[in-house]
Amino acid sequence: MANQADTMKNCLAGLRVVDLTRNLPGPFATRLLADLGADIIKIEPLNGDPARAFGELFTALNHGKETQKVDFRDPAGIETIKTHLKDADVMLDSFRPEVLEGMGLDAKTLHAINPKLVIVSITGYGVVDGESITHDWANKAGHDINFMAMSGVLDQLKTADGDQAMPNIQFADLAGGSDTAVITLLAAVLSAQRTGKGRYVAVSMTHSLYQHLVMPKATGKLVASFSGKNPKPEHDFLGGLLPCYRLYKTADDRHMAVGSLELKFWQGLCDVLELPELKTKHWQMGVMPNTRDSQEAAQLVADTFASYGLAHWQQVFESADVCVTPVLTLEEARAHPLFAHQDEHGATLGWQ
Repeated sequence: MANQADTMKNCLAGLRVVDLTRNLPGPFATRLLADLGADIIKIEPLNGDPARAFGELFTALNHGKETQKVDFRDPAGIETIKTHLKDADVMLDSFRPEVLEGMGLDAKTLHAINPKLVIVSITGYGVVDGESITHDWANKAGHDINFMAMSGVLDQLKTADGDQAMPNIQFADLAGGSDTAVITLLAAVLSAQRTGKGRYVAVSMTHSLYQHLVMPKATGKLVASFSGKNPKPEHDFLGGLLPCYRLYKTADDRHMAVGSLELKFWQGLCDVLELPELKTKHWQMGVMPNTRDSQEAAQLVADTFASYGLAHWQQVFESADVCVTPVLTLEEARAHPLFAHQDEHGATLGWQ
C-alpha cells in the first residue's frame, strides 16, 4: 500500500518553479511545492545560500531540487536566470522590493519574456503604492524576530508571569512567509492558467502575521466588555484567563495543556480529576473568568495537577477524550507514535 502522503506527489507535476530565495522562508515554501510534485530549480549566488552553513537545515529544505549557481552581479548570470524563466510558471524571490528591478528581473521585463509567469516576492514589510499603502518600511532590513515584533505577535508570546518570551519557532518566516507565499502563488498560477496572464505579488511577512492575530483582536474586545479594560496577552480569553484553557504545572515542573474549552470537555475533565463540584464553573454556564468562582476553580485544578508528575497525568488522560495533553519536548515528540512516519529529515507532511 502506498504511503498516504505519496498520493499527493503528483498534484503539481509539471509546475516549473525558479527559486531565487535563500535562508528559510522561500526554501521552505518551495520544499512544500516540491512535496506536491513541482519541479524546482534553485539558483544560488556564487557563494551559495547562507543556509548551507547549517548543514542539515539546508538539506532538509532543499533535497530533491535542481540547484545551480550564477553570478547575480554579472549580466551573463542574469541572462541564465532569464533563460530558465522563459518556460517557468513561477519565480519566487526574497529580495527587498527594488532589488529585482536593479538586476533587470522586474515584472515588466519578465512578463515581456513570459506573459504567464507568476512572480512572488517574499518581503519583510511589503511594498508601497504611494496611494493606499504609504509607509516607509518597504526597504528596511529585518529577520523573523523583527517582523514578529512589529506585527504585534511577539508581544502576545508572554510567560505566565508576563515576561516576554523568546520563541524558537520562526512564525514570521514560516506562517507569514512560506505558507502565505504558497497560497498566493498557487492562486495566481490558477488564474494564469485561466487567463493566460501572470502577475507580480509581494508577500509581506509582517502584514501576514498581523492578519493571523484574528483571535486576540476579537477576544480582547470580548474580555474588555466584561472586565472594563483590554487584557494583557497572558490574561486574554485563550491566553490563560479561562480555567478550562490553560497550562497547568505538574509536580515535576512539567506542564499539562488543558484545552477543555467546551462545557462537555470541562465536565469530563472534572470527572477525571474527581472534582465534580467544578462542573458548573464554566464560562458556558455563565461563570465569567473575572469572577471568584472561576478563579477558585482554576486554583483547585492547579493544585490537583501539582500533586503528581507528568507521567502520572499522561497515563490518566491517555484514554480520556477531554482535550488534555502533555506538553512534550521536541525529543519526546520525535519519539511519539504520532510521528513514526517522519522521513530521514525529521519531516512529516501536513497532509495525509
